[in-house]
Amino acid sequence: MNTLCDTICRITGAQSVELGDVIQSLWSGYGVIQRAGLQFVERQPGDRSVPVVIKHIDISHARANPRGWASDISHQRKVRSYQVEKTFYELFAGQCNEGCFVPEFIAADETEDEGGWVIVLADLNFQGFDGRRSHVDQQDIRACLSWLANFHAQFIGNAANGLWPVGTYWHLGTRPHEFAAMPEGPLKNAAELIDRRLNETTYQTLVHGDAKVANFCFSSTKPDHVAAVDFQYVGRGCGMKDVAYFVSSCLSEEAAARQQEALLAFYFRQLKVALAQCESEVNFPALEREWREMYPYAWADFCRFLAGWSPGHWKLNSYSEQITKSVLNELP
Repeated sequence: MNTLCDTICRITGAQSVELGDVIQSLWSGYGVIQRAGLQFVERQPGDRSVPVVIKHIDISHARANPRGWASDISHQRKVRSYQVEKTFYELFAGQCNEGCFVPEFIAADETEDEGGWVIVLADLNFQGFDGRRSHVDQQDIRACLSWLANFHAQFIGNAANGLWPVGTYWHLGTRPHEFAAMPEGPLKNAAELIDRRLNETTYQTLVHGDAKVANFCFSSTKPDHVAAVDFQYVGRGCGMKDVAYFVSSCLSEEAAARQQEALLAFYFRQLKVALAQCESEVNFPALEREWREMYPYAWADFCRFLAGWSPGHWKLNSYSEQITKSVLNELP
């Protein structure tokens, strides 16, 4: 039995572990996500092992970045992101309901000196969420927006203790090198003001922070429901950050422009229902008014990151340029 299996047995109480297929490597080679089966002494002979997913993280040293942004700041951001994800699963995931389904947390281990962190989660494939999408239809999009609305409603006003004080992986305060690389101009000049406007909204919640299509798992039996994974950048923020980023991950510039109002209307309908189910006392008309005003700001904030990180990125298109200009024209 190798060290990883020893660790998994120790933290889960399993008698043995059978490691399965690697699902994917982590960004910049910081580890792997793979399937596994846990065998317990108390299970009857012939019982199937308990299917889980293992996230095994090696933070012992900095890695080269695929886009050339390797640095100590980048490494420390990654280390912090895995601490945040572990905290989310340990302390927050249990508060997520069917409307914002996440993997069940089973166990975790953090041995920094050995460079081997482990997070053990229930395997969503065996909970009905075995679908992954590279292309989405309208039902898929609405299912993801519904998940976001329910997640935001569940954590409205949450202090995000132990998570990122400002959620999203592109937050200005954690991306000084990308900001320095931005070309001089109106967006760079306005970056701090845009960031401040988003961070000072009256209505704050927890944002997923990386709500792209690839981080949602789909169900063939419940097509209106999805589950979400990858909570490394979950933290406090305006819900529009997640919505704008999600739209950027799955729609062309033409579709994003054409469907903007319909998608926002659907999201806010779902949010209103979800807040009522949570018995929230939030002033919904005021929240909707404020967040609708922040939708272009969320786009502009993400475009600021892309302009420094990957200036030729396909998401820097006519739609994102137009919506960013609307923000710049509005600012003093």
